[in-house]
Amino acid sequence: MVCDISEVEEVRDLDGTPRYRRTFASSDKAIEAVRGRLRSDRRAFIALKGSEIGSRPGCATFLQFQSTEMIGSDVSRIGHFHAKGLRVWQLTHHNDEKFAGGAIMPVQSGLTPLGREGIAEFNRLKILTDVSHGSEATIMDAARASTAPIIYSHGMCKALLNHPRGITDEGIKAIASRGGVVGMFMMSFWLTRDAVPKPEHYLAHLRHTINVGGEDCVAVANDFPFRGQLNLLKLKNDNAKGVTEYLEWWQAMHALGIPGFDTLPEHVVIPHFNHIKRMERIHKALERARFPHRQIEKIMGGNLKRVLTDVLG
Repeated sequence: MVCDISEVEEVRDLDGTPRYRRTFASSDKAIEAVRGRLRSDRRAFIALKGSEIGSRPGCATFLQFQSTEMIGSDVSRIGHFHAKGLRVWQLTHHNDEKFAGGAIMPVQSGLTPLGREGIAEFNRLKILTDVSHGSEATIMDAARASTAPIIYSHGMCKALLNHPRGITDEGIKAIASRGGVVGMFMMSFWLTRDAVPKPEHYLAHLRHTINVGGEDCVAVANDFPFRGQLNLLKLKNDNAKGVTEYLEWWQAMHALGIPGFDTLPEHVVIPHFNHIKRMERIHKALERARFPHRQIEKIMGGNLKRVLTDVLG
């Protein structure tokens, strides 16, 4: 698994708009905590290369930061975290950062000069670049700037639901043409605006990605704990109650005039998939939908394993 281990701190703008930040100190503390925890856990281990997948008992865990905020302007910090085991790095999380422009911004921007320097360092150290949460310009710029494949680890297809959080067909093609992978995640309010989210809505995004970029570029992504979105589990997957925790942020984005936030969401999860057996249930849903066996194997992990091996060794 690719696992974001950064610690998020909520801060508020002067007008009360919530933002979520990751500092160097909190990120350094977080990676040390994970290293300590996995050192004595036989169920999982920190993987440094894709070739380590299946090489020993336990889940090969690739550590990721879902932001470059903790780097600041000091590119040497990339080597600091690489030495501690970080192997996947996301350029931005929703908002503009010093490396790149975020998807959820009133004015869109792309990769910055510092971001280009950072990607060059990622390539040198063999760190996998992740463009999830990036603007369309960030995705396209990063695909051109990187000498290694990149990933859009988790998101959805903008062609199926027009929201800036999604990836365009052009973005899918750019990543696929360079040997990268596009992962489809579980947050149902970005998969469909139908009142009741179903497995078919999720499969539609997988199928669209294959149609646009080919079967070698698609993967399952989660963005929830493997056992499921915890608050919804406590509520027995009652989406009407669970979605309320997202509404303040959603309304704040709408107030800023950001496209896609004009309609309040009605749900968060596909109940059938918000379960500890999610991956098994997705596999069975793909079989029922008559996806070819070779595609199912690639979707369920084969493509991501290939990219991790191509980039990390």
